[in-house]
Amino acid sequence: MTFSRRTQHELEPNALSLALRARRAAGLPVCDLTQSNPTLTDLPYDRPRILAALSDARSMVYEPASFGLLTARAAVQGLQRAAGFEIAPEQIVLTSSTSEAYGFLFKLLCDAGDEVLIPQPSYPLFEHLAALEQVKVASYELAYDGAWHVDFDSLVRARSARARAIVVVNPNNPTGSFLKRDELARLVEFGLPIISDEVFSSFALGPDARRANSVLETDAALVFALGGLSKLAALPQLKLAWLCAAGPKALLGEALSRLELIADTFLSPNTPVQHALPEILASSGAVERALNTRIAQNFARLVQALEGTAATPLFLEGGWYAVVRLPTLRSEAEWVLGLLEQDGVLTQPGWFYDFTAGAQLVLSLITEEAPFALGVSRIAERVRQVVR
Repeated sequence: MTFSRRTQHELEPNALSLALRARRAAGLPVCDLTQSNPTLTDLPYDRPRILAALSDARSMVYEPASFGLLTARAAVQGLQRAAGFEIAPEQIVLTSSTSEAYGFLFKLLCDAGDEVLIPQPSYPLFEHLAALEQVKVASYELAYDGAWHVDFDSLVRARSARARAIVVVNPNNPTGSFLKRDELARLVEFGLPIISDEVFSSFALGPDARRANSVLETDAALVFALGGLSKLAALPQLKLAWLCAAGPKALLGEALSRLELIADTFLSPNTPVQHALPEILASSGAVERALNTRIAQNFARLVQALEGTAATPLFLEGGWYAVVRLPTLRSEAEWVLGLLEQDGVLTQPGWFYDFTAGAQLVLSLITEEAPFALGVSRIAERVRQVVR
């Protein structure tokens, strides 16, 4: 029996996974600075309100709707209106996850063998999502010169005749860099649809007038803005996301017609979470504020802990992660394995996110405050010992 090439992947665990497994098997403690599951990080969820909303009696009735229930799409419309964007419910498509939204959009825009342009460094899921749709990826660079920015020369080089869309992550994961308005204007000039993953857009360390708050700021190109409960309400287990489409009228109309066929084929979002969405969004403010406070405080702790060492926290605008540049006296793998085996601190290496040079650590800023402070203090001490 043979399997499809699109599901082929590396089966052997990497060295970090093996070292973590061995440490836990030995009963040794792990200070985990990679925690990305918000439901395990002591947040002030309004549990009674959320659970009551999920018990709505209307959930016992199946009402198939290609783009999702109108009441749920109206709740997303309200979110966008509060952000300054007027998007009709007919331009909103509910999905079970942003991963499924990417799948819908790759189906919409690409034939087998076509390409999408993705940022580098970035979240490593894109290649898998594209491969499952028989789509190829070509990477363009985010460059760092004290702040992150799109390297448009690399975007020009990456684009081929088979490029069908540009993907941006706003703010990027893990660099935390927001797309700027002048960058959005230049992206529009490429004449390709723009897919913008905006799941972290509510988490900014501060204001910036240069920032593009969403690709919905332009109607000069076909654009798709992705969001969802996973980050906005810190409720990944409820499995609800959305894409908002905008652009030139004729192009948008055809895109929505074709999306309706795709969405009608899957009919994915479950009914209880759709009925509950207005209440979930209304109750999410406390969690969002708590996360923003924790992110800011943890980043300040990181900067303070590494002050005077040879490790450098890179400039951060927002999101849930921080990148730390380490001295190249050791390889990235040596740093990450050494921190785990010698100091009990679990971090992610930059190569997980396709950093191409140097040695980087990626740390989760939503980690609870006490373990985060302990972990970064151990990182600082290890750096001091290595560079003595």
